[in-house]
Amino acid sequence: MRKEDVNMYSISNRRYTGSKYKLLDWIEKLILENCEGDSFFDVFAGTGVVSAHMSKHYKKVIMNDFLYSNEIIYKAFFGNGEFDKAVIEKYREQFRKINPNRLKDNYFSENFGGKYFSNNDAKIIGKIREKIKKSKRSLSDREYCILLASLVYSMDKVANTVGHYDAYRKIKNIDDKFVYELINPEKPSDKFSIYRMDANQLVRKVKADIAFIDPPYNSRQYSRFYHILENIVQWKKPKLEGTALKPQAENMSEYCRSDAPEVFADLIKNIDVKYIVVTYNNTYNSKSSSSRNKITLEQIKDILSAKGKTTIYEKRHQCFNAGKTEFDNHKEFVFITKVGEDDGK
Repeated sequence: MRKEDVNMYSISNRRYTGSKYKLLDWIEKLILENCEGDSFFDVFAGTGVVSAHMSKHYKKVIMNDFLYSNEIIYKAFFGNGEFDKAVIEKYREQFRKINPNRLKDNYFSENFGGKYFSNNDAKIIGKIREKIKKSKRSLSDREYCILLASLVYSMDKVANTVGHYDAYRKIKNIDDKFVYELINPEKPSDKFSIYRMDANQLVRKVKADIAFIDPPYNSRQYSRFYHILENIVQWKKPKLEGTALKPQAENMSEYCRSDAPEVFADLIKNIDVKYIVVTYNNTYNSKSSSSRNKITLEQIKDILSAKGKTTIYEKRHQCFNAGKTEFDNHKEFVFITKVGEDDGK
């Protein structure tokens, strides 16, 4: 390992609502004890930490998420395209030498400077994004994704938030803290297949031995929670509105709406796997309406039981909390369904 690798970002180095990072060992143990097969389908991959952790056990891993920023991250870490480390390092050194005092304001600093980032950091972030865009033709697809994912991780580390971008902390003088650091990508491999699709459509097109399903359950839309990361990745420079400076709503999930139970039932009905592993937490009792689950534990159980023999496991767990929501006796549940096997009722 190079000396520089010590500071490189691993895939788990993000703040992300609902991340299963702290539950990985428990989830891994349950899957290995109860499921068999060579392929693993992460239907709502989120940060990608579950796929990354479980990949050593499987010949094929399918990753899917509907956020553009997550797709770029998966391609950066796990894509099968080639990349030149020397090229990546050259850009890293170039980006680190950018002097904000010599920069004019740009789209990013005009909108997010002094709010989500310091003015200087925002100018640097905007400048780097423009440089990555202009360099795209001279980069391989994998190199482009690595540079852009590295920007996302470097931004996320210093953002003036509580872990998402629904709001920024009200601080008068935000310190300059941004440092562009690289992610630590895997070697090119054909093991991973990466999608950015509606999950209910994708399950009709792919098949696997084991499906891991961790959908959003409450009304908090991830495309809105992480709008700045989506903005920096797509780089369409949309007009922004409101205190949180969000673009016009797009890429909204049906799992965050009242018809979530019907959408989940459709997913389970049409998924082509031998085992289904669903994670769920009991925030349906939350005092916050936005945190309250759209699907109840009983609905999950009934839907899965119709597909096969279902066993429920539970564990006490302190969930992600931005400070406004109270959870009493919080538990994480894992449902494991053996598809087609009689539930014994």
